[in-house]
Amino acid sequence: MKRRNYKYFIRKSHRYLGIFIGIQFLFWTLGGLYFSWTNIKEIRGEHLRKTVETINVEGELIAPNVAVGELKKSESKAEIRSLRLIEIFGETFYEIKYETPETEKTIVVNALNGKPRGQISETEAKKIAVESLKEPLTVKTVEFLTKENVGGHHEYREKPLPAWAVTFEDSDDLTVYLSAETGQIGAFRTNKWRVFDFLWMLHTLDFKERDNINNYLLRGFSLLGIITILSGFVLFFVSSKLIRRIFYRK
Repeated sequence: MKRRNYKYFIRKSHRYLGIFIGIQFLFWTLGGLYFSWTNIKEIRGEHLRKTVETINVEGELIAPNVAVGELKKSESKAEIRSLRLIEIFGETFYEIKYETPETEKTIVVNALNGKPRGQISETEAKKIAVESLKEPLTVKTVEFLTKENVGGHHEYREKPLPAWAVTFEDSDDLTVYLSAETGQIGAFRTNKWRVFDFLWMLHTLDFKERDNINNYLLRGFSLLGIITILSGFVLFFVSSKLIRRIFYRK
């Protein structure tokens, strides 16, 4: 191959690779700028959330092993994964997460008498969501979420289900997500978080679940990026007058 054709091939390859991979580089750069110039606490909505106070316990609590014993009367094969104290409308409960051979479950029992508590109702969900805010807002919509209507890309992904989604009438479209089993807040989502999530999707190139950084598309673009950079170095060496002079002298 003639030197002129060889240079032409390298120049063409580098040009089209640069255009193709440059679009993704632009997305990565824009995402990096947004990630580094925003406050992660505001992204998570922590500036809107009321500070969680210490649980006030009134009365004598039953021992945790008593609550677990009551659970195992109905779920003999249950393996306890975690147990903690939580508060729902001023009452103290044990939140017990456990596994059976079939699935993972969570139960909430009264820490004073061991009686299980039912799921959080829509009215209760509204009240919990409103009380979690620093400043009062008006509720716009309430939605009940289950595994059937929450996809892998949903903004309330990898969180306990079923859950309530309480959306408020404010400029940032705040949605408070809370577990329907325990009443505990799972996430605050605002427009800032949604922008963050969209840019994160473009960053990871995981369009389904957002967080898989080992996907083949990301690997492919990374390799193409390396090839584009290397082709630029090669193009510099084959077209540089200075390099040619050095080699001609030798």
